[in-house]
Amino acid sequence: MTDIRNYVAEQPLAVRTFFALVETTAGLVGASERYWSANGTNGARIRILVEIAKAGGAILPSELAGRIGVTKANVSVLLTPLEELGYIHSTSHPEDGRKRRIVLSPEGERILSDLLPGNRATIEGRMKGLEEAEMKQLFALLRKLQRNEE
Repeated sequence: MTDIRNYVAEQPLAVRTFFALVETTAGLVGASERYWSANGTNGARIRILVEIAKAGGAILPSELAGRIGVTKANVSVLLTPLEELGYIHSTSHPEDGRKRRIVLSPEGERILSDLLPGNRATIEGRMKGLEEAEMKQLFALLRKLQRNEE
């Protein structure tokens, strides 16, 4: 039987760094989520709207699922409240009528234009503990870790 103390006591630098990254990320995400909650929404909904906007305002559900890392079945569940709120609607694909596209509505665009600036200011405020050169270095290191995952 493995002695659990080997995994909860002093850890190697790689493990300590990983958990510091997780804890820091959780704090930053928490600040962002508090902002969204105070404005009557949540980060998951906004992320979907942002991905649709990044795709030019319309996207296939399967493509959206891939971008946000969920299954096609789960993306349907996530889209329902956005459609009920009037932030999105679906239309036929212009080249293949059998396919449906998810389209950002004017109300969805308004929500993004109203709320994204405040959220981005919240994030920037939390990142002010780092100087610009440090942020650039951290960004480069995080990209390096991401490439290592591929």
